[in-house]
Amino acid sequence: MSSFTENASRLGQRIQETISEHTREMNLARSSSSYFDADDRGRNIRKQLDSSSDREKLDAMKRLVALVSKGRNVSEYFAQVVKNVASQNLEIRKLVYIYVLRYAEQEPDLALLSINTFQKDLNDSNPFIRAMALRVLSGIRVPMVGNIVVLAIKKSAADFSPYVRKVAALAIPKCYQLDNSHLPSLIQIITNMLNDTSPLSIGSVAVAFEAVCPTRLDLIHPRYRRLCKLLVEVDEWGQIDLLNLLLRYVRTMLPRPMVGSDGEEVDKDIQLLLSSSEPLLQSRNPAVVLAVVRTFWYAAPPSAHGKVVHPLLRLLQTSKEVERVTLSYILVLARAEASLFSIHHIRFFLFSDDPRQVKAQKIKLLVKLINFDNHQAIFRELIECTEDSDDEIVASCIKAIGTCAKLVPESLQQCLEALTAMINSNHDVIVSNAVLVLKHLIQTQLSQTPGLKGPSLSQSPVNIIASLARRIDDIRHPQARACVIWLVGQYCASEDAIPGRAGIAEWAPDVLRKSTKKFALEDVSVKLQIITLAAKLLVLNPGDQTLGLLNQYVFSLGRYDLNYDVRDRARMLSALLIGVDPNILVAEERGGVVLRSEQVKVVLFNGKAGVTDSDHDEQENTTIGSLGIVTGKFALNDAILPDWLEEGVESSLRDSPDDAPASPSPLSMSSASAKPGVPVVLKSHTGHSFPAGPSSLKERKWASNLDDFFNEGAKSEEEESSEGEEDDGDGNRNGEDDEDENEEAAEDEEEEDDDDEEDNEEDEHGEDNNGSSGEDSHGSEQESAAHANQRGYQAFG
Repeated sequence: MSSFTENASRLGQRIQETISEHTREMNLARSSSSYFDADDRGRNIRKQLDSSSDREKLDAMKRLVALVSKGRNVSEYFAQVVKNVASQNLEIRKLVYIYVLRYAEQEPDLALLSINTFQKDLNDSNPFIRAMALRVLSGIRVPMVGNIVVLAIKKSAADFSPYVRKVAALAIPKCYQLDNSHLPSLIQIITNMLNDTSPLSIGSVAVAFEAVCPTRLDLIHPRYRRLCKLLVEVDEWGQIDLLNLLLRYVRTMLPRPMVGSDGEEVDKDIQLLLSSSEPLLQSRNPAVVLAVVRTFWYAAPPSAHGKVVHPLLRLLQTSKEVERVTLSYILVLARAEASLFSIHHIRFFLFSDDPRQVKAQKIKLLVKLINFDNHQAIFRELIECTEDSDDEIVASCIKAIGTCAKLVPESLQQCLEALTAMINSNHDVIVSNAVLVLKHLIQTQLSQTPGLKGPSLSQSPVNIIASLARRIDDIRHPQARACVIWLVGQYCASEDAIPGRAGIAEWAPDVLRKSTKKFALEDVSVKLQIITLAAKLLVLNPGDQTLGLLNQYVFSLGRYDLNYDVRDRARMLSALLIGVDPNILVAEERGGVVLRSEQVKVVLFNGKAGVTDSDHDEQENTTIGSLGIVTGKFALNDAILPDWLEEGVESSLRDSPDDAPASPSPLSMSSASAKPGVPVVLKSHTGHSFPAGPSSLKERKWASNLDDFFNEGAKSEEEESSEGEEDDGDGNRNGEDDEDENEEAAEDEEEEDDDDEEDNEEDEHGEDNNGSSGEDSHGSEQESAAHANQRGYQAFG
């Protein structure tokens, strides 16, 4: 009964401890966020760090790391934290390393005290601890430990664990930034690590190479082909760095792929890089796919560019962020080869939930992809997008419609009709941008076809200008109003003029009258165009009294305007028109050179040499892979690739022992060393030969089963022995020398003696087992079959 009570008490105590332990774990899980909230517990951290319990130390380190993540300065605990750098608890040690990395520069003296511990950890049996120690040791930004870091990197670079070697490669740039005097030693380490065959570490070696010695491409020569073959097995982010390194090597050391009438000529090493990187187009990492696209675009011949189309289209469905970057790449590619993506224009139509940047890139891309086959679908898409809620997108779509009219002349009439209809909209942004695009289209059309009536258009440009002039009061955007007034003044000359005003369209003076009423309230750009319109109308009809009075009124308002540009324009034009109407200027201001009416017309109407498009493409000469194609801010030498060489370096420089063919087998070596014309003879262990010439293969009849094969071997042995006896009886039948006959006879006698001894042994063995003599025929057949079996196994292994 006492033992039962004792066991029950122990069981109850065990259950209570288990429940309390699980309860504590649940509380820790629930209060994990308390590390970021509580500030009043900081006074207990020092006590917890000095505690002998790993649980208390771990709790203190979690609080310190949480305070570091919040931007708090907790360097006052550095001395207590360093004491735990050799803790046996791996979790505590990791947090201590994070803390030491953060405050090693502020406390260099205390950080040096822990270096011995890090050096000891480099010999730890756990590769994770070795790598972590090297990472912390290389992260301590204290110049005096540079030599120690170099020795640690050199040691870890030869570690048997690929993870440790990867950390060693990533530590090389840190050591170089700390003290660049170790450059020769670091280059030697990189050279040795380039021979690494582990896919896990070779990507980090490429990072170290680009950071420390990017110009030493000669180190890649004997390792280029092995790196290409290893590319598929490298980790995802290592593939990106390795692809960039190999692409730069190809552009620097190999000749440009030649495209001619006979086809394309591509260097075998370039083809090796392309074939090795092509499987990566199916990678799940978008950055890897974009790196392969960059490699194909700048290293492959034009016929291989089509392989990147579908992988890029696949990335559009990944996420909105990836879609934006992918569209930037596609936009750069479409500027050079729009035919690659023109058949996929539907994939670039706008969605209502697209970000503004994505919509803007899609609009630019649709303009680049437009051609005669797809211009109807793209044109309808742009018209629908003018109803977007974003004013910038609306303006971009209207400008794109005008660009489509220039790229596809067949759509000019449709574009003019759509833009004319937009003028009736109640949305100021639509009206203003439609007027701006119309102004440019009309100016372009009239510059190509002199005269105000376009022969191929159902609606002539002059009718469009007239409709704009009649709606001048409804156009409130300053830039749009200025464009309309400029169009009226530039193209107001008409053969169908109103009576009494020769050479002026009927709607032109009315525009000047309406504009003059609100001259003081207009924008500066509009005031400048009003003054110019008044001068043009007066030059076209100098005898009109009403136009003369309007000009005097406008020039008076402009002469005393608050803006100096408007005042200068009014004084300049009034002085220019003194030869047309002397009443424009007062008597005190008259003087100087007086121009005739024809000369004034040339100055006012033919001042501009031609139509220029103000829009420019900021990404025209950019390199894909640069950050500028996404952000729009380009830096100097941003991802610029070197140009191709004319001939490239010698291909033998890239030869290595890994490229040598496998060593031939002994059989092939013997056959290769044989003399030409002499058949090769295979011999078994017993000395019997098997001719291997072509004639013997044709004459030989192969057995259908194993029994026939053994019987055939036995018959051939008997035939050989009978032929040997005939040779002995015939004498010199083959015309050989006596010495050869004697040697053959001696060999035959030795073989016969051996056969006799074997026969005697077999006879004795047969008598013992069967109780009969070995002279009967049945025993001789078994003996010959046994010899055939033995020789057959020896001959064929």
